[in-house]
Amino acid sequence: NDTAQLNYLNPETREAVIQTILHVARKFPVIRFDAAMTLAKRHFQRLWFPEPGTGGDIPSRAEHGMTKQQFDDAMPVEFWREVVDRVAVELPDTLLLAEAFWLMEGYFVRTLGMHRVYNSAFMNMLRDEKNQEYRLVIKNTLEFDPEILKRYVNFMNNPDERTAADQFGKGDKYFGISTMLATLPGLPMFGHGQIEGYTEKYGMEYRRAYKDETPDGYLTERHAKEIFPLLRKRYLFAEVHDFLLYDLYSPEGYVNEDVFAYSNRTGDERALVIFHNKYANTRGWIRMSAAYPVKTGTGDERTMVQKSLGEGLGLQPDGQYFTIFRDHTSGLEYIRSSQKLHEKGLYLELDAYKYYVFVDFREVVDNEWHQYAHLENYLNGKGVPSIEEALKEIFLQSLHRPFRELVNAGQIRWLIQNRYGSTEFTPADLQESLDEVERKALTLTTEIKEFVDGEGDAELAANHIRQDIAASLLLPDIASQFPRPGSRKYKTALNYLSSGTGSSNTSPLADGDPGVWGTLLGWGITRRLGEMVDGTPDPEMSRVWMDEWLLGKILNQTIFDLGLDESGAWRATNTTKLLITHQDWAQVLTKPGRISRQRAAYNILQTWLKDSDVQRFIGVNRFQGMLWFNKEAFAEWLWWMYAVSVVQAINTNQTSEQLSKQIMAFYDVVAILKKAEKASKYQLELLLRAASI
Repeated sequence: NDTAQLNYLNPETREAVIQTILHVARKFPVIRFDAAMTLAKRHFQRLWFPEPGTGGDIPSRAEHGMTKQQFDDAMPVEFWREVVDRVAVELPDTLLLAEAFWLMEGYFVRTLGMHRVYNSAFMNMLRDEKNQEYRLVIKNTLEFDPEILKRYVNFMNNPDERTAADQFGKGDKYFGISTMLATLPGLPMFGHGQIEGYTEKYGMEYRRAYKDETPDGYLTERHAKEIFPLLRKRYLFAEVHDFLLYDLYSPEGYVNEDVFAYSNRTGDERALVIFHNKYANTRGWIRMSAAYPVKTGTGDERTMVQKSLGEGLGLQPDGQYFTIFRDHTSGLEYIRSSQKLHEKGLYLELDAYKYYVFVDFREVVDNEWHQYAHLENYLNGKGVPSIEEALKEIFLQSLHRPFRELVNAGQIRWLIQNRYGSTEFTPADLQESLDEVERKALTLTTEIKEFVDGEGDAELAANHIRQDIAASLLLPDIASQFPRPGSRKYKTALNYLSSGTGSSNTSPLADGDPGVWGTLLGWGITRRLGEMVDGTPDPEMSRVWMDEWLLGKILNQTIFDLGLDESGAWRATNTTKLLITHQDWAQVLTKPGRISRQRAAYNILQTWLKDSDVQRFIGVNRFQGMLWFNKEAFAEWLWWMYAVSVVQAINTNQTSEQLSKQIMAFYDVVAILKKAEKASKYQLELLLRAASI
């Protein structure tokens, strides 16, 4: 009624309402004002006390009209302004969040002083690809006061709107906008069911869901990989002191308004975010930022300034400096001249809805050989898993070229094809393949000798590699080449060698298993490389070079090309490295002096288990206070140790009787450890105890 409405214009009545809000604020740290965009002062006059001559929206209220001056006298300040001011004085730790759509977000934070306001423009404009308009919103905000960006609550859906999956889909566009949600200043807000990919609109009036939906596993996993790590870095993105928005200039010279590019910093940590919100391809340069205000030092006077990308990222404008950074999504690293980032900016080619989040920026100073400059030219803008590895690869090209000639899928397949016992085996083909191995090995060993300024004999080392490959290829037919008729023990030992692990009816050696042969031949090629230092065997140096010279990476790619999956290839490569480290385990059995097989087996097992890499290979793990190992992995390890010991024994030019005795001696140790494994119940302590008995 009229009296009630007039009473509301009374200051005492408004005070009572404000006291109610303050009462709530004392109980909760955050208050959300629903539909706050319906400004109390404006709409109160429009509905209840319309200006004379306007007629009003409610016909019966026309006779109660008030002039603008009369109404301002009765309600001089917008109600929300009164609320904000009172809360700031009496309960300053309370956060006030306003729901203010209809593009009134700026007014609520600039004029009314709300701490946070829902930013519906983020959802609507990015969904509809009104990119120029939304970039203008950001630019205008930056020009007025960058601090306002911190007050926006950005979102992609809410109970009043269609779900995020419905509005944005589940592909690159969704994740590009989600990336902006996670990396813009302000407050990111994820709606109900957004991460799970639910498509049913969630209304506050719902008592229950009407669709029987289950979380989209792919969507949640992609959130976990791409979005959640960014949310854990909100300290890097939330502030505005170093926030800069950039234009992307096409080669034709115009600004592509569909590309959002911005950087931010905190301390020494920097980030650059790029998102192309359009179903199209584009390219261009990001160099200069949009203007933003800076105080001149004279009162409140401000001047508008712009920064280059190099300045925005705090880089050195020096030709000797190079900037290395990583794309969060792909994990690839990039390198650019810091000076060029200042002068030219960053060149990008962007597919539809392509996005980058460049992080982990660091600067390096080029050396006297200009290695980083060469690397930048060599990569020509491409990303690589590791800049440091790429730098090594350029430095090591003289070694990698001959190593790849020797260790590649085609070469390994040819050797496997020419193994003894193969249906395609001929002595002539075997000799031809071994001659080629020795020629390529000589090129490799010669390069290594020059590279390390070594004293080893390159020809002798190449011949040793040939001998190891020849001995390895002989393994499937060792019984025919080195017979010992009537010896059951010898037959048992060779059957074990043929079986692969001693627990299968298959024969990976005879069958040409690419994983087994790739590992065995890789070991035969790499195990003697350390001889090039001073001419003496040096397994430790050979093993170190596998990592330092990235030879293991080349071997891994070769084994992958042979048909193994990624994890299988890496396991085979790591096995090769372990074989090099422990290849001489059986020497204790060939030295003069008497030592019992049991004692030898225990000492050898102890040596193996001191190596953390061996422990990982056999699956050592702690559970309920005890150390356990994997049965199958331990069996595989024993077989590999036996196989390399047999290859080395073949190369000692012994008679069949001498060689067979050694092979049986090696098998004695393996048999003791196999027996200990059966008694161990897969406990490491019991394994050692059983081996010592």
